[in-house]
Amino acid sequence: MSNSAVIHRTFSVLEAVSASGSASAKTVADRLEIPLLPTVYRLLHELEDCNYLVYLKEDKCFELGPKCFELGLSFQQRLVAPHPIRQITDELHRSLGTAAYFAIYRGSDILLTYSSDCEKHPRLRPLRFGFHEAAHATAFGKILLSAMPEAQRTEYLDARGMQVLTPHTIVRRDLLDIHLEEVATRGIAWEHDEFLPRQTCAAVPVRNGTGMQVGAIAVSTPSSKANGRMKVLESTLRQHAGLCSRYLRGGTHREAS
Repeated sequence: MSNSAVIHRTFSVLEAVSASGSASAKTVADRLEIPLLPTVYRLLHELEDCNYLVYLKEDKCFELGPKCFELGLSFQQRLVAPHPIRQITDELHRSLGTAAYFAIYRGSDILLTYSSDCEKHPRLRPLRFGFHEAAHATAFGKILLSAMPEAQRTEYLDARGMQVLTPHTIVRRDLLDIHLEEVATRGIAWEHDEFLPRQTCAAVPVRNGTGMQVGAIAVSTPSSKANGRMKVLESTLRQHAGLCSRYLRGGTHREAS
């Protein structure tokens, strides 16, 4: 087996344990369809020796170990949005009465690093810290895709696919390209019932001091509440994106008027 195959199988074991919180060796073997002996046992115990897994004797199952949590904490600490950006996102949430989000570019992905919501205006539940899936169906994902050269966009979508999430999800590449041209021209991405039914989202890019897109700020609200408010949503979103960009250019944050 090649080194890359060994690495892939090792991470598959970690993912199989993580998927259900804990798992027995047999459960991991069945889920991955690989031999229990010696393959799964060997990988599980090697990961246990390195503290990536712990074995619970009474339950006869494995759970994620302290090394996994250390990696996760390090990842979150490095990507969490700076305090002024979180303040701006909170201001956007309060001023519009919508959930608000801030996402950054990392490599070829866009990762959600902060969300601001409340009981009355909850975030979309799939959108959690580190979320980076379904770029073709999310507003902040479309901002990323619209800025990509065609070859890079093709590589990105071929690798991740374009899953049908609702009857309104754009899954034809030609239609998506036309839509993304409009996004690039207008500098705002709208998503109507494409990611989740009866939900509308919008996002605009955030830029650094060189004018490069480094992320996006977005809002989500029930589609019934977006009707008749699109101009207000857009203008307020652009205003707060400007505040984020100003901060990233080295300026100071001031509240939107």
